[in-house]
Amino acid sequence: MPAISTVDGLAQLSFLIQGALDRRAAEHDLSLIQTRLLGVLRDRRPTMQELAKLLGLDKSSVTGLIDRAERRGLVTRVPSPTDRRSSLVVLTDRARELGAGVAAGFESDVTGMLGVLPDQDRADLTALVSRLLVAYAKAHGVDLFDTTG
Repeated sequence: MPAISTVDGLAQLSFLIQGALDRRAAEHDLSLIQTRLLGVLRDRRPTMQELAKLLGLDKSSVTGLIDRAERRGLVTRVPSPTDRRSSLVVLTDRARELGAGVAAGFESDVTGMLGVLPDQDRADLTALVSRLLVAYAKAHGVDLFDTTG
């Protein structure tokens, strides 16, 4: 079987993954960026600045995103217990339910895609993707496992 280049393979794989996630998000009337927001907030209560860093967006874009999400009842802003000048962004129960629905469908889709691979290949892929994402995040000052924010 001819090999696909790393760049082409990752690009094509990202299209498959993004397409699956976009379809699942649309089933719950969510955009892709709103879905990312729910994913980031599921185990964090960040400030707006921390959220901008986690999403890789500028602060003004995050402000608009949070304003729209708040109007839809997806998030609330609560005062920071450590800094009176800032607030923390928190998911609502409704958003948690929507996020769980998207995540369950998306997990099913990805599991189906990966089902064509032998068990060892799936385990190797999981380990490789994890190392890549953690290293990339760390190089950009983000701790993927810090849930204190």
